Order: sequence, then structure tokens, then C-alpha cells
Amino acid sequence: MLLREIEKVFDPWREFEKIERDLRRMEKELERLFFDREIPVSGEYPPVNLWTDETGALVTAELPGFEPENVEVTVVGRRLTIEGRRKPVATDGARYHFRERYEGEFRRNIELPFRVDPTKVEAKYRNGILYITLPRAEEDKPKKIAVAAE
Repeated sequence: MLLREIEKVFDPWREFEKIERDLRRMEKELERLFFDREIPVSGEYPPVNLWTDETGALVTAELPGFEPENVEVTVVGRRLTIEGRRKPVATDGARYHFRERYEGEFRRNIELPFRVDPTKVEAKYRNGILYITLPRAEEDKPKKIAVAAE
């Protein structure tokens, strides 16, 4: 009789269910904090970001350790190509223990959302980041059309 009265006040199964609910809530909060970010990883090299507005686009590419003269940028139509090479560090007779840094040649093609004016494209390299400014071609810029009253 006393045991049944205690079970009415303290139900161990109800406590386990409460703990399980709390753990699910904490798991969802951790997922939101760490995994609900817009970070698509393509696995291509170099990693790039692309921003656009009505006037053009800006592309940034991470190229740490590259010399600017070993990087080439070309634009044809709506395609941006970034090419480059980084020579391996000279290690006479040594073997790699870790090898995580990229070396060698790469080519990255990026399809732009609009045509750009290739004569006005600028590329600058600073602190391991390549900045490419791509002005939108005049024929691709949005045109405002005035509406006349009749």
C-alpha cells in the first residue's frame, strides 16, 4: 500500500521520460548551434565565396602561400576560371609525416549568374586571399522602365 502511494508521487518511468525529453531538446539546440549553418562544402580547391548585386560580383578565393605571379584569372562569357600552382617545399630526402596543405596545380571554374565586362575585371591578392571584382555587363544590368500615364 505504501509503495503504491510512493509511486503516485515518484514514478521512475515518468522521470526517465522527462530526462529523455530534456536530452532531445538539448540535442536539437546543439544541432541548431553547430550544424544549422549555411556552409556548403564543395570539396573543390580553392574554396571561394561569391557575392552579387545589381552592379556586379565579388569573388574571394583562399590561396594561402601562393605567389600572385603563379595565379591566373580569366573570364569568358559567364565563366570565371582561376588557375594556379604552388611548388612543393623542398625537403631533401625527408618523408612526409603529415601532408594537408595543397601543392601542385589547380583549376577552378565558376559559372557566374550574369555576363560581366571582361575589360573591367580586377584581381588583387592580399594576405592569402584573392579578390576578383567583376562588373556586370551593361546589357545584363537591370533596366528601370518608366510607366507613362495615358
